[in-house]
Amino acid sequence: MARLSIALASALLAAAPALAQGQDCADLADLRLTDVNLLSAAVVPATETLPEYCSVVGYVRPAINFEIRLPTEGWNGGFYMAGCGGFCGQVEIDRPGFINAATPGLVRGYAVATMDSGHWGSGSADARWAFHNRVAEVDWGYRAVPETARVAEAVIEAFYGQSAEPSIFQGCSTGGRMANMLAVRDPDLFDGIINGAPALDYTGLVATFMASVVQANTNEAGDDIITPEVVPVIQEAVYDACDAVDGLEDGLISDPGACTVDFSALQCAAAGDGGCLTAAQIDTLTNWYQVGARSSDGTQLYPAVIPYGSEPYWWLWLTGNDTGAGRLVPVFNEQFLQFMAFEEDPGDGYSAQDFDFDADPPRLATMAGIYNSDNPDLGAFRDAGGVMLMWHGWADAIVPPGKTIDYYQQVVQEIGGQAATDAFLRLFMIPGMDHCGLLPGPGIDQAGFDPLSAMEEWLATDAAPSSLLLTRRDENGTVDWTRPACRYPLTATYVGEGDWRDAANFVCEGM
Repeated sequence: MARLSIALASALLAAAPALAQGQDCADLADLRLTDVNLLSAAVVPATETLPEYCSVVGYVRPAINFEIRLPTEGWNGGFYMAGCGGFCGQVEIDRPGFINAATPGLVRGYAVATMDSGHWGSGSADARWAFHNRVAEVDWGYRAVPETARVAEAVIEAFYGQSAEPSIFQGCSTGGRMANMLAVRDPDLFDGIINGAPALDYTGLVATFMASVVQANTNEAGDDIITPEVVPVIQEAVYDACDAVDGLEDGLISDPGACTVDFSALQCAAAGDGGCLTAAQIDTLTNWYQVGARSSDGTQLYPAVIPYGSEPYWWLWLTGNDTGAGRLVPVFNEQFLQFMAFEEDPGDGYSAQDFDFDADPPRLATMAGIYNSDNPDLGAFRDAGGVMLMWHGWADAIVPPGKTIDYYQQVVQEIGGQAATDAFLRLFMIPGMDHCGLLPGPGIDQAGFDPLSAMEEWLATDAAPSSLLLTRRDENGTVDWTRPACRYPLTATYVGEGDWRDAANFVCEGM
């Protein structure tokens, strides 16, 4: 389905004749593509984990840096592109694992590509590049992925003498926002889209919602109210109350929305009493779990709260740990508010405490038009023959799953019902999984499931997946348990007999 833009196609026709596979890799650097600077093209020898490939490095003007890798042997005919996370800022084509990584496609024989989203940053939480820089914000918002994809298509056709089929995009978090943006803005560019934990409403999430999380956890002295040492107390209370709600005590919370935890029995007079929570800490938990971001009149500004079951991962996202690591939500929120959220950037000094939940959400509208990909009208993507596999962890504390479910339900309504949506879009909710499966915990991490194989099967046979197999392994790599993740709104239900660690003893049932 992926096709060249008119400009790139015209430029390609004027270029040298198509190259034979695995030959004259260096000649690709001499291709003339409109608004593209190709800096190098060289063969990289095979390693123990990667096949030999031709690496093409360059940038789309003004500053979308990319790398394309082309297998010199065994090309499967397809194209696989990966997104990037957070505020991006680096070409992480060798990123380990599956999430926002291109190498899983390369080892399967795809030509692959990724990009830095149009700027350099010192890390994924660094937003200084966006200060009074609308061009870079547009590149990050929606331009970098399709421009890189079109260059990759041109390079693929030049190298192999034919266009790629199928074309697959995979991204999580910001990469998931990019994935959904493709379906909204460039519906005919990719055949299949794997869309993980998408930050669909970026302004609502990273500005409004995260500011509410930070404000609720800050006392008058400017210190955190929920600190690392009380998280085990909170976690124990949550799992005691919620683990068995689904009928099975297995260390997983299958649906956080089906549970409410009363922390009042744990209240103590002062911090430091041990094994208990102060009134201020309970107030913060009430805000995180039940209230969320609201205006002064009680209007909900973002359709999600921190989910029960996410506590094992709070050190990275919300509270930090005793070594000072983690606590990334306040960092993302402050950087975004200072440099990305508003039409006029306030810059250094602006913080979550300055955010006004009545006056400031309307001020996000301009940048929302650049960043957000939560338009539920996916009709053009469906009509182009595209299919999307969307997934989200139930224990995600930085991109809470409530927004993804709310968006999916809007799509169902917009498209015309469940059956019409199931034909091209499937959502899978994964119990116990952290944001993008980045951290190990009570559920599975990113190594515990394989959405790419499911997507390949869908594209090859037109048979949409009804479930994804989840596999939990211990530290030695031995399988601990398996379970299906059912297509939403169905959930995996234990049949009541047989080993609960065996996926064969679960069925997909309606909520």
